[in-house]
Amino acid sequence: MISFEKYTLSNGLTVILHTDNTSPLLALNLIYKVGSRNEHPERTGLAHLLEHVMFEGTNKIPHYNEALQGVGGENNAYTNTDITNYYLSVPAQHLETALMLEADRMTNLAFIPEKFNIQRDVVIEEFKQRYLTHPFNDISLLLKPLCYKKHPYRWNTIGMDIRHIAETSLDEAKVFYTTYYCPDNAILSLAGNLDIEQSKALIEKYFGNIPKGNIRPSVLPKEPLQKESRWLEVERDVPCDMLIIAFHGSKRSEKDYYPTQLISHLLSNGDSSILQENLTQKKKIFTHMETSLTETFDRGLFIINGIPANGISLQTAEEAVWTELEQLKNKRIKSKQLEKIKNKTLTLWYFSEINIQTKARLLGVFEAMDKAERIQKEEQLYQNVDKDNIKEVSRKLFRKTNSSTIYYKAKN
Repeated sequence: MISFEKYTLSNGLTVILHTDNTSPLLALNLIYKVGSRNEHPERTGLAHLLEHVMFEGTNKIPHYNEALQGVGGENNAYTNTDITNYYLSVPAQHLETALMLEADRMTNLAFIPEKFNIQRDVVIEEFKQRYLTHPFNDISLLLKPLCYKKHPYRWNTIGMDIRHIAETSLDEAKVFYTTYYCPDNAILSLAGNLDIEQSKALIEKYFGNIPKGNIRPSVLPKEPLQKESRWLEVERDVPCDMLIIAFHGSKRSEKDYYPTQLISHLLSNGDSSILQENLTQKKKIFTHMETSLTETFDRGLFIINGIPANGISLQTAEEAVWTELEQLKNKRIKSKQLEKIKNKTLTLWYFSEINIQTKARLLGVFEAMDKAERIQKEEQLYQNVDKDNIKEVSRKLFRKTNSSTIYYKAKN
């Protein structure tokens, strides 16, 4: 259970405070409710590019990292489909410095052409290194547009095409910044060794006078319900074949997320999981298998991927996966299996509540997704999942007409 206090400044900034006096540090997260979902289809990658530019200094403080490191702080950031999160940790006595730095770059970011061009080149190189150089790394570039036809989730956070990044201008980045980087589109969460009243006073001092933005709710294209199986075959210079099957699932905030997460663990978490035991160990159809969820604010994906054993065709491998999925849909799992997976999942959740950085992040993310109070219900929502829920959600998920499959083939 993570206790916290939440309130809103007059300019719309949401503030969440959690006290943990067991640590000499405090963690700060500043989440802007903007991600790749908010980009124009011809300027994909802009949210991530702006994240890079945010570390290039302001008109007042030209060297953000030096200022933070000077008081013993560490920082980083990430952009995903739904949010951009700037996070740091500092010795508790330097809270004021941390707040001053974040408030300053919310309003005074210095868009210096030379620095902007450098960061744009860095992101282009990151795109090449991450997706075009290493084996299998372009899978997400192929899978997302196969699964999504209308929704902005059809492109990766780093961008759909290098051209989009290369053609982004300084002025376009400025417009994106002034549109989305404002207090009424942000969530400030603090966790650690803090005095609540002092923290409130400092937050008001540095953020209270920042004017509201002109933010309007984004109206995103609604993804049509998938009604047919989709399939793609590609050849690449890779050492082995890979099978990828993706299914449209639930939003992270929906009730179905919890059985879906447990289904993922049932299928591939540990040697005794269904796919590992049956297809990797016993039948030796695969040498490696895993499942994952994208955990997005709108409907995400449930993804299965595996590397077939030598001599096993991708078609045979795919048929074997579907056999196991049909078994899961039509046979009740054992109570012991479900309890084991719940215990594993909740153990990971309990560990996440120990770390102040993770607590600050979770409070901010849950608030951005829905509301921070949801965090108190996570354990019970997992505990409430029963065998009938597993069967019901499996039947929703694992349908041929809800599947997108890639045969990722090694060149002969």
